[in-house]
Amino acid sequence: MDKNKYEQEAQSIDNDTPDVEFTDVTPGDGDSATVEDDVLESEDENEEEALKDQLDKALKANESMKKDYMFLMAEFDNFKKRTLKEKSELLKNAAESTLKGLLPIVDDFERGLDAIKDSSDASSVKEGMELIYNKLIKYLATNGVKPIESTGAAFDADLHEAIAMVPTPDESQRGKVIDTVEKGYTLNDKVIRHAKVAVGQ
Repeated sequence: MDKNKYEQEAQSIDNDTPDVEFTDVTPGDGDSATVEDDVLESEDENEEEALKDQLDKALKANESMKKDYMFLMAEFDNFKKRTLKEKSELLKNAAESTLKGLLPIVDDFERGLDAIKDSSDASSVKEGMELIYNKLIKYLATNGVKPIESTGAAFDADLHEAIAMVPTPDESQRGKVIDTVEKGYTLNDKVIRHAKVAVGQ
């Protein structure tokens, strides 16, 4: 009797208890996904900021280099103009100095011509001409102008211009300059006028 009573009470308790469904839930699953999203979003924002900073720096550096380039171009243009002007002035002044040095020789020629009018002595006229000639040659030499030695020398196409071929019975004269028709000159060892010569053959 007591046993049946206990069974009835247990069944009554089971009937009064509501059915509850239990599901497997991993603790913190929802919270973890939200944190990861927040972290990724934060990293994206930081990367975007870093890229913006790099872009700003690159733009500023580019602008600075552009200004430096324009400045250098202007400086170079000024340098070219200044150099051309200085070169032009140098050439002009060099020519002026050279021509100025010739004026005393021109004065000597004028004095010599005046002296010839009142003189009948050919020897004194010759002596005056030789003095003026020597003075001119010396002046040219001081400025680097020297005559090319030709007569008797072996023909050299770099120094001589053959205007005639002269037959010669002497074998030792063949290929050599027999006569100089017009002297050649060098300026600081550079040929400025070839000597016009007759060459033995």
